[in-house]
Amino acid sequence: MKLSTIASSATDCKKQPLLFQDLGARKVVADFSGGTLSSDGGVLFLRQVDLSLGLTRRLAGCFGDQRQQIFVEHSVPELLAQRIYTEALGYEDLNDHQQLRYDPLLATACGKTDPLGADRRLHPGPPLAAPSTLNRLELSNNKNSRCHKLPHDPKKIEALLVEMGARCLPKHAVEIVIDLDAMGHRLHGSQEGRRFNAYYDDYVYLPLYAFVGNIPLWAQLRTSDHGAAHGVVAALEQIVPVLRRRSKNARIILRGDSGFCRDDIMSWCERKPRVYYCLGLGKNSVLLERADQAMMDARARHCLSGAVRTRVFTEFEYQTKRQTWSRARRVIAKAEVTTEGDNPRFIVTNLPARGFKDDEDKTRFIARALYEQLYCARGEMENVLKQQVLDLEADRMSTHYLASNQLRLWLVTLAYLLMERVRALGLYGSELAQATVGSVRLKLLKVAAAVRVSVRRVYVQLSSAYPMQELFRLCHRRLMSLPLWSD
Repeated sequence: MKLSTIASSATDCKKQPLLFQDLGARKVVADFSGGTLSSDGGVLFLRQVDLSLGLTRRLAGCFGDQRQQIFVEHSVPELLAQRIYTEALGYEDLNDHQQLRYDPLLATACGKTDPLGADRRLHPGPPLAAPSTLNRLELSNNKNSRCHKLPHDPKKIEALLVEMGARCLPKHAVEIVIDLDAMGHRLHGSQEGRRFNAYYDDYVYLPLYAFVGNIPLWAQLRTSDHGAAHGVVAALEQIVPVLRRRSKNARIILRGDSGFCRDDIMSWCERKPRVYYCLGLGKNSVLLERADQAMMDARARHCLSGAVRTRVFTEFEYQTKRQTWSRARRVIAKAEVTTEGDNPRFIVTNLPARGFKDDEDKTRFIARALYEQLYCARGEMENVLKQQVLDLEADRMSTHYLASNQLRLWLVTLAYLLMERVRALGLYGSELAQATVGSVRLKLLKVAAAVRVSVRRVYVQLSSAYPMQELFRLCHRRLMSLPLWSD
């Protein structure tokens, strides 16, 4: 048989109907000839929140467009909307856009006036951009060629993320807690800047994240040849002034694990008015000796009570022997004994033990309350980061260049911000108010829809069997009441 005949047969096989088990006397047949359908009926919610925040329009201002406009089919805001919305919808791979570019509802959400692509000026075809076009958007800062003409300004995107996050915070907040964390993103190739990290026992990037509650403020991609605290002061110098403009008199508390317990970070906070820190502190022989009496007390109580866990708290002034700290600081020791043995932990803070004058509860910063209620609450940020990685694939660092991987991390973080706003503004008080991003996407956005486009309207017919129609309508009413962003 000739090769051409074999190729033709293979092509024909792809177009053949899919046969399933018979249903009584009826055949069960499927194919991909449904036409103008979408599996993401809730993508219009992302568009509505985007229009309220002005996210993609403002993000487009961080990009340069050096293309000859007479040949441009896809504007920068449309490209960014396509990329960010699909990240939120669970399509992290650029290759997915080979088929997604035909989706009429996604095209509607991205602002395409002709969701079917029939009126494209140059070449009639799919309404959205192909993977190659989106790839050129990501790589324009790394490749200097006639095809890569969409460079971005990293400093502007960095500042935009802080500003967009700050806008989502209460305007007259009394107290703002900034959570810092570093998460290793494993690399599976020869990416630029790859380094081996002994803690992760692999080659990783080590991005720095800063969140206030569920709101992202910072996502800086870093190589792993530095510690967790690398670049934190520079980040705080950009974050704190923006928060001050949002809430002028707010008390700002920096919270993080022992990887961020460095003198330059603590000294920076101490020099700033109304900026405080509550950081983990690694164990050493001096600290263990200072906490020895509390540990003996905890052991005695554990033996007498028979409890699974016994805790005793104490505090003292401490300064490192080698003077790596510029001053003595308040240290809180948790002397804990469990059925598995001793478990001492330490934190350092400049929060006053007697609280602040305007505090209703003057005991909120005593040793036990500070550790159990304030410091331990930082674990919630780790749940947020898990949503970034598990639901939005934030660790998908598949390009070779550090700059393009940084851009991907920003786009994923902005996609998370959109999803968080849908949850916070559209789903508060509902069964999905505390759901993860993945659950919100599955139950709210993944709705089958048929799309009919006429001269006068885009008619979206959602699945009649969708089980959460009332919640969908509630979210729609709330998001449609949001004011639209204007320049």
